[in-house]
Amino acid sequence: MKVFKRMTLLWIAPFVIAMAFFIIPDGSEGLNKRPANLVSREFGNYWYTGKAEITSYKLEQARYGELYSGYAVLVFVTEDFSKRKHVKLDNPGNAIGDAVKVLKLNKIKKFDTGIYSYSMMDSVFTPVYIDEYPNTIKVSSSSQEWCGSTYKQLNLTDKGYKVSCFSYFEAEGNREFELGKEILEDEIWTRIRLAPQSLPVGKVKMIPGTMLSRLAHSELKVETAEAALKVNKDSQSLMDYEIQYPELERSLVITFKKSFPHEIESWEETYPSCFGDNMSMLPTRDVKNKSVITDYWNKNQPEDVVYREELGL
Repeated sequence: MKVFKRMTLLWIAPFVIAMAFFIIPDGSEGLNKRPANLVSREFGNYWYTGKAEITSYKLEQARYGELYSGYAVLVFVTEDFSKRKHVKLDNPGNAIGDAVKVLKLNKIKKFDTGIYSYSMMDSVFTPVYIDEYPNTIKVSSSSQEWCGSTYKQLNLTDKGYKVSCFSYFEAEGNREFELGKEILEDEIWTRIRLAPQSLPVGKVKMIPGTMLSRLAHSELKVETAEAALKVNKDSQSLMDYEIQYPELERSLVITFKKSFPHEIESWEETYPSCFGDNMSMLPTRDVKNKSVITDYWNKNQPEDVVYREELGL
């Protein structure tokens, strides 16, 4: 009888441990603990449908000591990516051993300052299975304005990130350099959608956003930041991820839904938005407007303009 009880306990123990990942709450973060690389049926039903999630945001951009209206768009979609070439695979079935599933984010910002316009875009490629592939593979960032254009790219290597910078501005390019294998601010948006419970908290080493680097004319380097994940003070259904960069006098707060699929509701960042006597600490805000799920790459005919109207663009 004792042997039977012992064997029964050994048999059910793995199931009890597995279930604990789903039912043990973390009081400080307000999210259920579970393996960061868990891809559930719920995840697959949302992200593996052959469509993208597109969300528009109303933008108030701090620039030159003033606030300017514009819009932002977040485009999330899963893709098969090449670990070797760092490009989307055309035939992933023929790339056994090289293909990795990523969640791609295209983050677009458009706003006008006086007579001229800014058009900015970041592309972030973060592996879905972040326990197996803990680092974002690639980030590219471009900015076009009437003065000129700039481009930055970060590619993951064995040692860290290879950074390539090309710019109209003499002090910013053209050059290449290396950065450590630290978490990227640009990947916070994708990590929220994949596994918000895995976001780093406390004192962390972080590489600030490439878009911020362009607007602030600042060198891209590893910075010390303080990060916190907490329940939103106005809604128990929302979470806030806060980042403070003491040396940069900069803060970033991203607000997202606690429940899957963790849609991003807004983000706000504050940093010196001008230089010299005109320096100010105005907040830049992006607030969710409208969202659609669609295969946008097939919506390229005149009648498909209805999707832009649906997004409020």
